Amino acid sequence: MPSLSPAPAALPVVDPPTAAHAPTVSVVIACYTEARWDGLTAAVRSALDQERPPLEVIVAVDHAPALLRRIEQELPDVRAVANTASRGASGTRNAGAAVARGDVVAFLDDDTRASRTWLANLVRGLQEVPQAIGVGGRVGAGWPDGAAPRWFPPEFLWAVGVTYEGMPRSRSEVRNVWSENMAVWRGEFARVGGFRDGFGKVDSSSRPEDTEFCIRITGATRRAWLYVPDAEIVHDLPADRATWSFFVRRCYAEGRGKAEMVALDGGVGLRDERSHVLVVVPRGVCRDVGRLLAGDVWGPVRAVAAGVGLLAAAWGYLAARAAAAVRRG
Repeated sequence: MPSLSPAPAALPVVDPPTAAHAPTVSVVIACYTEARWDGLTAAVRSALDQERPPLEVIVAVDHAPALLRRIEQELPDVRAVANTASRGASGTRNAGAAVARGDVVAFLDDDTRASRTWLANLVRGLQEVPQAIGVGGRVGAGWPDGAAPRWFPPEFLWAVGVTYEGMPRSRSEVRNVWSENMAVWRGEFARVGGFRDGFGKVDSSSRPEDTEFCIRITGATRRAWLYVPDAEIVHDLPADRATWSFFVRRCYAEGRGKAEMVALDGGVGLRDERSHVLVVVPRGVCRDVGRLLAGDVWGPVRAVAAGVGLLAAAWGYLAARAAAAVRRG
């Protein structure tokens, strides 16, 4: 079992500000390829154009020197920093947090756009619930055609990284939030070493580094995460994510990633997944089958897609567990 990454020396540990002090926020945007330049610039603009301005916007670049130089030349209002640790989302976000000066670090991705009140609502959540270790908000879908494919079950919108059926509709304590829309106290982030270096999204690999991080920091601090749905961003989705093949591959990858996470935390973090599989998905299947009576011929198709998604995730989970057993044996 891999050991926890120590807190980087460049990431100083600081205590949360007092209640009388409004926390400052550093926004970190992770990126890795010039092919997503338009998305990156949209994310940067949305972070800079906040109703509650951030202290700074940091763009962290994952082993892409040409992209780093372009950011330095064309985006003068941000600070660009290179990820010199392992490739992937975890090391890249840690690189940004390592140079952050704010009391709070808030994260966006290079294919997201924040609403103007995003940062204000995240910070409000931290101020109103001081025992929270961090907060996260709603992620809306920017589908290429403006709406989800009619066959896509809403309980599986997590497969494209957006808020799905079954998530809370009001402010709630949750196990984890997503790193594409997350704010966390910088001092506590440092104390647990940030995201686990080497565990996370790299190329086609999709390990749930944000879930693992949230579980780990909660265990270390005994402080909860808060979901604030009015802190909203939009996740822009390319056309290939609206395809059946991507859906199946992503469900499979999620299963594999959760199995790898279990190997790190012993399975203590799968309560939410069990509830989703046993309660939320069956409820959605019954709803969609019933919609055939209302003339919605796509209802049964969504029900079948949900079943296929569950099977793919289970297949990925079991395949990863089997591979781990072979390595141990």
